[in-house]
Formats: sequence, structure tokens, C-alpha cells
Amino acid sequence: MLKDITFGQYFETRSPIHKADPRVKMVLLILAVVFIFLSQNILSLTLSFLFVMGVALASKVPLKMYFKNLKAILPIIILTTVINMFYGSKESAVLLSLWKLTITYDGLYRAFFMSLRIVLLIVVSSSLTYTTTPNDLTDAIESLLSPLKFIGLKNAVHTLALMMTIALRFIPTLVEEAQKIMNAQKARGADLESGNLKERIKALIPILIPLLISSVRRAYELAEAMECRCYNGGEGKTRMKQLKVSAVDFYLCGFTAVFCTGIILFNIFF
Repeated sequence: MLKDITFGQYFETRSPIHKADPRVKMVLLILAVVFIFLSQNILSLTLSFLFVMGVALASKVPLKMYFKNLKAILPIIILTTVINMFYGSKESAVLLSLWKLTITYDGLYRAFFMSLRIVLLIVVSSSLTYTTTPNDLTDAIESLLSPLKFIGLKNAVHTLALMMTIALRFIPTLVEEAQKIMNAQKARGADLESGNLKERIKALIPILIPLLISSVRRAYELAEAMECRCYNGGEGKTRMKQLKVSAVDFYLCGFTAVFCTGIILFNIFF
């Protein structure tokens, strides 16, 4: 299951989205997430699905990468689906009744609606990390937070951007490290997949402790490497690559504007 987590990885291809300005991509991602949440009927949700699939195909990242992320959060999707099945309208036709639990057609519709919304959010969020390098993410976050410099948070802006990027970058590394520890424990005869819930939680202790120690060790190594390179924060920092808005960004903005307008119209008239 852990090896299916690909969130935070960068996948290099020659797609238009890869060439777009990371600042524009982050702003458009926030807009996309907001309007996916604002989808209130099946037409607006269908438009959201088409928009997200268009972004995924335009990124030229293999769809199996997106499916791996979905597989990793499959238990959350299933739990959300099951819970929402029992929250349908009482006036809707009853499909199945078990003891005090009732499943209605409205409950099934709500469960499908919420599950698809979660899937779309995961896919559109993954498209940002798949198409943007960690360095570009740092520069984009720092640029977007630059107004905070006017209230005396000049150094904090760069530090916050660096922390967020490092955390995002180390997700795949920690997942790979956890998988190695699990394989080592299995080779020593540890049983991690059978038993009741209490036994499975207890079996995770020999994995979490080495993973925590490894994470602390990596943090110290990273700090020492930064000190050896005379890192002193964002003060006096220059960039080899300057962020510039290009024609691709305007096309993406137009595409997103059409999507947002469509969601608003569908919600009003349907």
C-alpha cells in the first residue's frame, strides 16, 4: 500500500502544464478545489470531472500515477461512501432497511457525489506536484506570500516556503523508507497483515520507531548540509531562474475561467 503513494513526486514530461508558471498553477489549483466543492448537482459535478480529466491528460503524466494515489486513499473513499449512504433524505424511496439503518436512493446519490468529489480533489492536487519541481514550488510559494514582507515577516516568508517544500519533497522518501523497514521486519518473521485491530496496531510499533529515528537523522543531515553551504535564509538570495508568465498561463487561466463560469451557471439554472 505504501508504495502506491506517489504524492509529492515530480514526473518530468514535455507538457504545457509543466511549462506553466508555478504561481499561476497554485492559484488555479486553489480555484479548482473551491469550485469542485461548490458543485451542487450532477451537471456541475460532470463538468468538474471533465475539467480534472482534461488537466490530467494535458499533463502527459501516466494515468496509473494518479490511480496509485487513489489506491492509497481507497479506505477513506470507502468509509466516506458508506457513511453518506445512511444520510439520505427520509422522503426518498427506501432501497434497503437493516435494523435502524436505512439506505435510500438519495443516500446512494449523496455517497456517489461525495466520493467522486474526493477523487477529483486528489487528482487535481496531484497534478501540481507531478508537474512542478520542488525548487519551483519554493519560489512560487515565496512569491505568493511576498506581501507579508510589508508587515515585517520578510525572513519568515522564505522560511515558511522552504519548510512547506521540504515537507512535500520528503513524503516519497519517508514512504520508501517505511517500505524498506516493513520488508526488513517481514524478513525477520514479523506478521504485519494478520490478527485483530489491536494486534495490527501493536505490530506497527517496530516500524514507527525506526522510521521516526530515520526521519530525525535525515533532518540533522539536511541541516548540516545547509550549514556547510552557508545557507542563511532568504536574505540576499538571488534566483538563477526567474519566474515569468507566458502564453501557456493565459490559456490555463482561460480554461479555468470557463470551468468556474460553467459551475456557477449550472448551480443557478439547474
